[in-house]
Amino acid sequence: MVYILFDDSSRNNLLPLTFTKPIADLRVGIMTIREKWETYLKAKTYSLTEDYLSEKYPFNSSDETILINGSIIPNKELVKKIKRLGKNESIVNDKEEVIAQRIDTGDFGSAPSQNSESTISHLYEGDCLKLNYPWDIFTFNHQAIEMDFDMAVKQGHDQKLNSTNTIIGNGKLFVDKSAVVNGAILNTSTGPIFIGKNAEVMEGANIRGPFALCEGGVVKMGAKIYGATTIGTFSKVGGECNNVVIGNYTNKAHDGFLGNSVLGDWCNIGADTNSSNLKNTYDQVKAWNYPDQTFIPTGLQFCGLIMGDHSKCAINTMFNTGTVVGVNANIFGAGFQRNFIASFSWGGTAGFTHYDIDKAIEVAKQVFKRRNIEFNSVEEQILRHVYKLTKLNRRH
Repeated sequence: MVYILFDDSSRNNLLPLTFTKPIADLRVGIMTIREKWETYLKAKTYSLTEDYLSEKYPFNSSDETILINGSIIPNKELVKKIKRLGKNESIVNDKEEVIAQRIDTGDFGSAPSQNSESTISHLYEGDCLKLNYPWDIFTFNHQAIEMDFDMAVKQGHDQKLNSTNTIIGNGKLFVDKSAVVNGAILNTSTGPIFIGKNAEVMEGANIRGPFALCEGGVVKMGAKIYGATTIGTFSKVGGECNNVVIGNYTNKAHDGFLGNSVLGDWCNIGADTNSSNLKNTYDQVKAWNYPDQTFIPTGLQFCGLIMGDHSKCAINTMFNTGTVVGVNANIFGAGFQRNFIASFSWGGTAGFTHYDIDKAIEVAKQVFKRRNIEFNSVEEQILRHVYKLTKLNRRH
């Protein structure tokens, strides 16, 4: 059986985070959605996504293929039902959105957008988390860390922390034997804490669960982290964070506040950068939506910064409540930034210009090189395509 994770219509609502990856490669909780599915299924998964992403995230099929909605966060009950799917059967939710569908032919070219008349459908009535908007990532993060914890623990080997650390509460705590944790305060009374392979928590860090520090991640000295927060692989975090999900190879290494926010991969947040996550009027926060090309209600009172991959900001940057920053923006300047900053924008409060794509590529190569990773032609092709896709938003 071949399992394919497909992007549904929520992909466009999840922009800018999905400009550079399929929905399934977004991290919520300890693992990405793809990692969760592969752990449950005990099988490799493939992608059905945008053509320009297909080389990095390949597609495969066979005469026995199950399509799975990549925006759905799996659970044991749902996985059991999917494995039992017969020929031309599907599982849908109460909104008639396809969760999974079995196709017994390798000849198909698109994801199921709705239940087909030729398919026998079964209504799934259990609880099921589904990503529809970027802010769902931090909203679901508490529950997702709880769901992932036992699976993630099985993939590592625990260690007993040394006496320099202070443990508060009797909640779940896992520290991989390869991790380094010294002089930290870890409070598990509000949720589990997971410290992954080769991660480091430096002295003076204060962490309240639920919290996940993924492989190679670093929490800097004196950091103050409130749950539910996830730090992606090889990312560095300092200052104050509250209910934040940070991607891979991203640095928010210095003082400054970030709350109810999502940062993509390869971002860099300058020292003393702060993001508002609550309006002075206590009103519901609105945020930019790409399909509607306008600001839409989030339904949330607390919503901070949404930032796409490769974007960076200078020291002392101030972000308004509910700010959305696209891919590969470079932001600087005193005062509050605008609430929507387009991809490949260069500037800030004094105005923006286009961030030259060739210059952006050169910077990306240098950033990758610092982490001993090659920025190859596939990565370059994706960024060049996103540059073209986002042209109309750059009205500088």
